[in-house]
Amino acid sequence: MGEVDTAFVQAPEHRPKSSVIMDEGIPLIDLSPINYQIEDAIPVSGIQGLVKEIGSACKEWGFFQVINHKVPLEKRQRIEDAARKFFALDLEEKLKVRRDAVNVLGYFEAEHTKNIRDWKEIYDFNVQEPTFIPPLLEPDNEQSDQFQWDNRWPQNPPDFK
Repeated sequence: MGEVDTAFVQAPEHRPKSSVIMDEGIPLIDLSPINYQIEDAIPVSGIQGLVKEIGSACKEWGFFQVINHKVPLEKRQRIEDAARKFFALDLEEKLKVRRDAVNVLGYFEAEHTKNIRDWKEIYDFNVQEPTFIPPLLEPDNEQSDQFQWDNRWPQNPPDFK
């Protein structure tokens, strides 16, 4: 095993303490209340309940598992296969679609937590393309112009998009 780049090493004061935390398990968010009803007949209380559950899972855990989402297994397998192919590419190829200060969508490999580089790669994209970002109020109280984010799709693998 080789040397670990110091960019990935947390200072001792930021390292987790040795302890065991027991909990019931990863939160499960069941989407069946909104996926198996006629859209106009979904009760507001059902949607509000889901929003509350998701908010709680995010606040307490930082993640959750979704069940009864109606995404077919075959489609999930194709998505996972394309993602594996993309992330297995050489870094040079992935950097062709690297996000930056202007284009916030695409590949990124240098996130930091507590000033330490994370051991992960990500690929950000929006479902709606293009995505229009509403204007922000500037300090002088004038509105800035609306802008848009466009997805950056790699050439390889061809089925990644």
